[in-house]
Amino acid sequence: MWQRIKTALILIFIVGVALFASNTPILFVPLLAVGVTIAAHEWTKLMPRWRLPARFVLLVLAVTMVTLMFPKTWVVWWCLSVVIWFMALSWVTKFPDKTNWYGQRLSIMGVVILTASITAMFYLWQQSPWWLMYVFMLVWCADSGAYFVGRKLGRRKMAPNVSPNKSMEGLAGGLVTGLMVVILISIFKLHLSGLVLVTFVLLSAVTILASVLGDLFESMLKRRAGVKDSGTILPGHGGVLDRIDSLLSATPIFALGCWFLQLLGLFHY
Repeated sequence: MWQRIKTALILIFIVGVALFASNTPILFVPLLAVGVTIAAHEWTKLMPRWRLPARFVLLVLAVTMVTLMFPKTWVVWWCLSVVIWFMALSWVTKFPDKTNWYGQRLSIMGVVILTASITAMFYLWQQSPWWLMYVFMLVWCADSGAYFVGRKLGRRKMAPNVSPNKSMEGLAGGLVTGLMVVILISIFKLHLSGLVLVTFVLLSAVTILASVLGDLFESMLKRRAGVKDSGTILPGHGGVLDRIDSLLSATPIFALGCWFLQLLGLFHY
């Protein structure tokens, strides 16, 4: 437990410095590059045997870094990732009876999912580092609420073949915990009201649910690949994918929702 806490504190410090120490991307982009490189390497462990893992890692790194230079394409990547997450929802509910999704197509899915999440993180950071921190906090609070409520009251399994410890009661507890944070921030910090408040709360609720799907999807991949953790680079936590699985789904959906609300004139950063 102490090792897990120490690793978490170090991660919080590194991420905090990268987010807030400079108004330029001089620190944040290298952090994204390192993160996506490690995540891509771990992704190859979850796919069927890949002949040249380094080639896939270089492909993901090249695609994400080039895509960052073309902001007009970001929405396309976010939309593609949403399509994948809708399909993933079906796969999770049917696992392990149907696993025809498991194959070389996972390489394409990995490129899309990682590129979409990296560009979404960068987009939110550009608006303000606090917006990206908001999504982090949303996911962390919901995850903590789900853990404690599920541990105390959990009875009905949410996806027993994928993650036996997760329960419907835990999901409800995580959603309520996250929404409490959302409402407090929306009213007392952002000073939202009316239709804008309702739409922002709904978007945040969808983001929380998406984060749960991201967690379940990675758990399903690990079960299908026969591995316990995606990696060992983070003592006490496993791999980078084990730490950001919820964010892979949450960040592009939140970024896409904010972009769309801004397009409609309902929301301003």
